[in-house]
Amino acid sequence: MKVKTDEIFSKEFHQNPYEYYKEIRSHQPFAKVKLMDGLVTWMAFTYEAAEAVLKDTRFIKDMKKLYPENITDENTQPITQSMLFVDPPDHKRLRNLVQYGFTPKKIKELDVRIEEIAREQIELMKNKDFVEFIEEYAFPIPIRVICELLGVPQEDQMDFQRWSHVMVDINEPSEYEEAMGEFLEYLEKLIEQKKNTPQNDLLSELIRAEENGDTLSKNELYGVIMLLIVAGHETTVNLIANGLLALLTHPDQLSLLKEQPHLMPQAIEEFLRYNGPVEFSTDRWASESFTFMGQKVSKGDHVIVSLASADHDPAIFSKPEEFDIMREKSPHLAFGKGVHYCLGAPLARLEGEIALRVLLEAFPHIALACDQSELEWRQSIIIRGLKRLPIILNAKP
Repeated sequence: MKVKTDEIFSKEFHQNPYEYYKEIRSHQPFAKVKLMDGLVTWMAFTYEAAEAVLKDTRFIKDMKKLYPENITDENTQPITQSMLFVDPPDHKRLRNLVQYGFTPKKIKELDVRIEEIAREQIELMKNKDFVEFIEEYAFPIPIRVICELLGVPQEDQMDFQRWSHVMVDINEPSEYEEAMGEFLEYLEKLIEQKKNTPQNDLLSELIRAEENGDTLSKNELYGVIMLLIVAGHETTVNLIANGLLALLTHPDQLSLLKEQPHLMPQAIEEFLRYNGPVEFSTDRWASESFTFMGQKVSKGDHVIVSLASADHDPAIFSKPEEFDIMREKSPHLAFGKGVHYCLGAPLARLEGEIALRVLLEAFPHIALACDQSELEWRQSIIIRGLKRLPIILNAKP
C-alpha cells in the first residue's frame, strides 16, 4: 500500500485513522509521506520506529542548526522558540524555567482547585437535558486551570480558546496570521501588566527570570506562554472528551468504571493509548545523513511520528483495537518519550481523572445525543479531537 497525501490527511482519514494505520504498519514502519503543504516528510508508524525517532538525538528540533542563514528570530513564530522546538542545552534551560509551575508539590496543590472548577461546571449543567460537552465541560476546566496557573484573567479565556484552535487546526494562512497577530498583541499587554504588578503566578515568575538575566529572550517568553496555553489545555480538553466518548461507546467499560471508580487512573492510561489527544509529534529534522530503520535518511530531512499509530501497534499492545480499562500498565507514547516528554503530563492526568470522576458521579446515566457516525473530528496535523460532542445528561437507564 502506497501512502498518499489524500489518504493520510483526508477527511475520511481523520474520521478513523486507525484503519489506515493498520494497513500501513506491517510493511511501512518508517515511510515518506507528502503533507498538505507539499512538504515531504518521513513518518514513523510502528512503535519501534516511533520510540527510536523520539529518542534519537540525530533527529533535532531546532531548524536553525541546519539553516542558520535563513532563519532568524524575526522570521520565525515565537512558539518555535519554546522548549518543544529546541535541543539541549537550550531545552534544559527553558524546561527548568517552566518547571516551577509543574513540580509534584504544585500539581498536588491544584487538586482541590481542579475539583472546585469541575463542580462549578457541573452546577451550570445540572438543569439541562442536553449539552455540548466540549464547550460546557471539557474545555472550561483545563482552560481555567492553565489560565489561573499563568495568571490570565477569566474574561480572556474564550479568546484563548479561539486562538489555540487556530494554532493547531488546519487553516488558511491568513486566518492563522490574523489569530497569531491578535495573540501576540494580547501577550505584550499582559506581560506589561505583570511587569508593573507581579503576582503569585507562573507568568510573573517567567518575567522575573527574564528581568534577572536568566537568558530568556522576549520571543522565548512568548514561546513558553504559547506552548503552555496550547499544550496545557488543548490536549487536556481532548483527553477528557475522547475519554468520555470511549466510555459511552463501550457501555461494559463504563459500567465497570462506575462500579469500581478506583480504576479511574488506570482508565486514563487507556484513554491516552486508545484514542489519545495528540495524533502526531511536532517537527524534527535529520542533523546528518544516516540509515534509519533500513531507510536512507538525508541531512535536513523532515521527520514526524504518528503517536496514534504507535499506540495501536499489535507488536506492543495485545488486541490494540479493543478498549480495555483493565489493560496492564501501558507503555503508550501519548506524552512522547525522551527529553521532550510532556512536562505537563501529571497535570493532564490529574485533570482528566477529576473531571471524569466528578462528571460520572453527577450524571450516572449520561449518553451520546447522536449516532457515533455523526461525530466529526477536527482536521489537525497535531491534535486528535472532536469538533463537538453532544450528550444527554440524564438518559433513561
